[in-house]
Amino acid sequence: MKKIGFLSFGHWTPSPQSQTRSAADTLLQSIDLAVAAEELGADGAYFRVHHFARQLASPFPLLAAVGARTSRIEIGTGVIDMRYENPMYMVEDASAADLISGGRLQLGISRGSPEQVIDGWRYFGYAPAEGETEADMARRHTEVFLEALKGEGFAQPNPRPMFANPPGLLRIEPHSEGLRDRIWWGAASNGTARWAAGLGMNLMSSTLKEDEGGQPFHVQQAEQIRIFREAWAEAGHAHEPRVSVSRSIFPLVSDEDRMYFGGRPDGDQVGQIDNMRAIFGRSYAAEPDQLVEQLREDEAIAAADTLLLTVPNQLGVDYNAHVLESILTHVAPGLGWR
Repeated sequence: MKKIGFLSFGHWTPSPQSQTRSAADTLLQSIDLAVAAEELGADGAYFRVHHFARQLASPFPLLAAVGARTSRIEIGTGVIDMRYENPMYMVEDASAADLISGGRLQLGISRGSPEQVIDGWRYFGYAPAEGETEADMARRHTEVFLEALKGEGFAQPNPRPMFANPPGLLRIEPHSEGLRDRIWWGAASNGTARWAAGLGMNLMSSTLKEDEGGQPFHVQQAEQIRIFREAWAEAGHAHEPRVSVSRSIFPLVSDEDRMYFGGRPDGDQVGQIDNMRAIFGRSYAAEPDQLVEQLREDEAIAAADTLLLTVPNQLGVDYNAHVLESILTHVAPGLGWR
């Protein structure tokens, strides 16, 4: 069995070809797609976070709304850029969204990716400390966030408070028990996967990673997963970690599918991103029986417990629900995922 969810970047554009022409369209359709995915038997609804872009940005109102409209499906992000975050306020938001969902939040965070503006985090009031890089700042914010999520008191109470306090130092409220174990790190390299394991975060690996060996993308990603699990074991954490990988997968079962995705290139690509030589994983688009054979050879999917399917959200809720249903019905059983 493998958990299967979708990952939406939440694009919108005023183009008449788009089903999401405004931020409101994207937000409301994101909720509707999560509801549809739960009804179809999918396991997760995940959303990308990008600032200064016509994409989903502030995740917690959306996560809370999805949590209130669903009852079973996991709800998460892939990923929140920690360069932009106040970790203490984020604990409040994340805990509230998790409590509304009944403990279904799976929160993906990372040091961020190239953004729409130069040093966008500065406009949010953040800057690296002297001697820090922006990546260091993101990891510092992360460590503060993880520590506060534990729910331990650290703040000195006012001797004359407006409301009665419990005894001892105060923690951030609300507190959601268990959320600390449901934080994921979006790792682009083997080194950051090892760092995440040391801190007890689950691993979220996308369709892009640092090219660290020249092998095919899925082979490098499988190696990253192996390194992560070894580092987790060395750290001696009490619970088992989870690992997700993202893929673009489109079963061609209708003329509409063939029109949209029948001519997509299917090979890995290598390029420069964020001063890094990166390898981008292939997309999969084929008849279901061919997809089963192709996906059977993907070592990273085999090594992960969770598969996040990137969806073309601008094609609308009905079409994306059709893609999810096609994978769950025509592909997943042949691979033993269902």
